[in-house]
Amino acid sequence: MHGRPRKTLKPEDEAASAAKAEKLQALQSQFLSNHHDRNYSKEALDLNAKLLEINPESYTAWNYRKLAVQHKLTHTDSDHDSAKSVLDEELRVVEIALRQNFKSYGAWYHRKWVLSKGHSSIDHELRLLDQLQKADSRNFHAWGYRRFVAALMNRSEEDELNYTTDMINNNFSNYSAWHNRSILLSSLLERKVQGFFSKQKALNDEYELVHQAIFTDPDDQSGWFYYIWLLDQTMKIDAPQLISSWPAHGSDVILSRDRCHGDIALSQVHSFRTESGTFPLILYFSQAVEGVSSATVAVESSFCANNDLIWKPLSTNNSSTAKVWVTQVKFPNNRLQTSETYPVEISIGHSKGIISSSGFKFSYHTQIAFKVCVQSFEKETDTERNEEKIFWKDDNFHNYETKSQEHSAVASFDRLTISGNHEPTNSEWRTETIASEIALFRELLSEITCKIGKLTLARLLRAHDALLSQSNNKMVHFEEVLTLYADLTKLDPFHSWYYKDEYSLVLLEQVISNWESLLRHCCHYRDLTLSPHGSSVCLRLNNLSLSRIGSIDKLLWVQMLDLSHNELRSIEGLEALQILSCLNLSYNKLGSFTALGPLRLLKSLKVLDVSYNEIGSHSVDTTRYLCPSPLSHTEENGGNSHEIVAGVDNVTKNWDAFLILKGLDLKQLDISGNAIADEQFRSFLVRSLPTLKWLDGELLH
Repeated sequence: MHGRPRKTLKPEDEAASAAKAEKLQALQSQFLSNHHDRNYSKEALDLNAKLLEINPESYTAWNYRKLAVQHKLTHTDSDHDSAKSVLDEELRVVEIALRQNFKSYGAWYHRKWVLSKGHSSIDHELRLLDQLQKADSRNFHAWGYRRFVAALMNRSEEDELNYTTDMINNNFSNYSAWHNRSILLSSLLERKVQGFFSKQKALNDEYELVHQAIFTDPDDQSGWFYYIWLLDQTMKIDAPQLISSWPAHGSDVILSRDRCHGDIALSQVHSFRTESGTFPLILYFSQAVEGVSSATVAVESSFCANNDLIWKPLSTNNSSTAKVWVTQVKFPNNRLQTSETYPVEISIGHSKGIISSSGFKFSYHTQIAFKVCVQSFEKETDTERNEEKIFWKDDNFHNYETKSQEHSAVASFDRLTISGNHEPTNSEWRTETIASEIALFRELLSEITCKIGKLTLARLLRAHDALLSQSNNKMVHFEEVLTLYADLTKLDPFHSWYYKDEYSLVLLEQVISNWESLLRHCCHYRDLTLSPHGSSVCLRLNNLSLSRIGSIDKLLWVQMLDLSHNELRSIEGLEALQILSCLNLSYNKLGSFTALGPLRLLKSLKVLDVSYNEIGSHSVDTTRYLCPSPLSHTEENGGNSHEIVAGVDNVTKNWDAFLILKGLDLKQLDISGNAIADEQFRSFLVRSLPTLKWLDGELLH
């Protein structure tokens, strides 16, 4: 077992171990010789069987037997009895190996392979499994093999579910039985088998069963893990839904290619300035989906043709499925009057080609309608464009007056209003069930201290808030949830980063749950010395101790975002903010450019501050294990990469940074305070980012 000291072997035990090793080495040497010579004689196979009896984990030995079986089946009579005799011998060898080590991957795989040939009787298999599971009822190898055998026998899932009930009642600590039960129940509910058509009744019965396990032994984790799965099933809506968009339904979008002056400025949330002459349409789904195209999404307007739009998934790993999809729409052309507004209607669900990664179809007929107005403003001069700089100091940000009418600019931050028919959510049953569970676990935790109990209560409270927010946009339990995660951080410091992440998600949910709360974090950004008339809305989520970003679906409108002075190690999810132009990530814990991967998809980004992070401080980039590495060389530039690299020094050394930043049209970049930010790296940035005007606060010439 892990954490236990090794026992000191006695001299006689050491001698026996040495003799066993010598015998194993001799068998291994002779076996490899037979394998090399393709010797499949009876003597060679008997020697192989002895080797596997001693060491059932020898994959090469099992593969050799597969080759031997195929050789025999090819060179002997093809009658059923001969084939059965060959395969029965294999089953015998596997059984001997399993009795030596019934957790041998190779042995179980070989047995599956033999049975898949179709000549062997499977009647003996369940009896063998019963014997092995009596020896270890939690052996997940045996449970996986049982699912395989049950499918071969056409054994009903209801019978297998009853078997798990018996095993669980015999031992509540049988995690493998709980796991197998979740697989079976998921299938029965999905297929709406008789007796499982009502999800409400089936899950209520499961709650009663798992309560017995949890309250009998609260310290055993098996029942708790099943309970968390059960909670997920209670809240889960199978079919994907469209939960957010930009532009938002019912909004009026002001488009401009020029700098805004005068009365109509970027203080309006739904204004968008770009030099490209295009603006994005963003669709945010509840699940990762595929199939978003002009055939499944109809866009009607007087200035763009639906068939000309190309929808792309926003995925950092080049996947064809994603929660967020985007397309670029050209501004109305010059022949259109800039003083008029032009309606745009988006229709989704009229075609059934959008499918979630789990296989469920998007079938809700959804419509989004908004209006576009193109404004022509005074153009800035080249000097103004070169000298303009964003300052992130507090003096440049001014809060909204909560009693004024200014809040009208940010009052439409709610989710997309979806019209049409929806899948029945049984919200009343869900709400009642979750409320009942909350009361039950509060009572339990009043009597004992249980880490996983606190975690489960936090999840129940969050689920209850999610159901209530559908009607009142308020989080009733958020303070209690934050307290629970804070307690867990102290009780279980080994998993403190997980609890911090969950704490951050809840805190952000509260901040963005309604416009009154959000307004306290929205500011006017004004640089009164350089741009006396310019103004824009900045969402300031700084100094909140955030370790993770969430609630992205409600932030699609953000163009200026301040996340400084937090504890972020990743910016996963920010790729959805397709109109984001200014981003402050200074004073966080970002350890590498790999952690900045989502920036590659933010084509509107002009200003980036990643100063005073930990980029270059770590000899090993651990984020490579959490997200796709740029060094995979699977980036979109393909054959043009050599042309882009040409003329830029130290590209190989700074490949991560080059692949993240090369596609961005950055005007201002701050990298100081990181270990990587020496003069050589600054020179590399200047050469590889030709659009850069400001670097670490200095104007480039």
